[in-house]
Amino acid sequence: MQLWVGLGNPGPQYALHRHNVGFMALDTIAEVHNFGPVQKKFQGWLQEGRIGNQKVLLLKPATFMNESGRAVGEAMRFYKLGLEALTVYHDELDLAPFKVKVKKGGGTAGHNGLRSIDQHLGADFRRVRLGIGHPGHKDRVTGYVLGPFAKAEQDDLVDMLGAVASEADRLAAGDDVRFMSDVALRQQR
Repeated sequence: MQLWVGLGNPGPQYALHRHNVGFMALDTIAEVHNFGPVQKKFQGWLQEGRIGNQKVLLLKPATFMNESGRAVGEAMRFYKLGLEALTVYHDELDLAPFKVKVKKGGGTAGHNGLRSIDQHLGADFRRVRLGIGHPGHKDRVTGYVLGPFAKAEQDDLVDMLGAVASEADRLAAGDDVRFMSDVALRQQR
């Protein structure tokens, strides 16, 4: 069993913000792979399903971003999962918009959701980094990540989310390199 977590902030006012692209990725995966209904569990929203031959749980913490680790830790303990079973989808300032990279472990790069998970569980989990680009100056970061994607970015956003969901079987099988390659190929079409 795997636990895939999408990071975001709860509430309709945050729904289309760059910081919520982790939530968007999980919603798209759930739709494409016909996951079960949403259940309120572990201080968040949980859906169960299968991707390929893997049972996958999708969790969107209902805590705010900086408390994501509480919800993730609760689910991990309940299912008795090790960090190798955890994948976290999150927005990444240091990646070009709509680029997708996967890495295991590493720092938090100032991301409060990652920092919270690190504090609760440690850093050695897989991350799916969803590029949102950087606004250019650190003083503009907060407004940028807590702002919506521009209208001109909508098609690229939909393409990225669709590619991530369509190639999720590669990720579920543990083939991170093939996942990244196939996502990039889909985005070029």
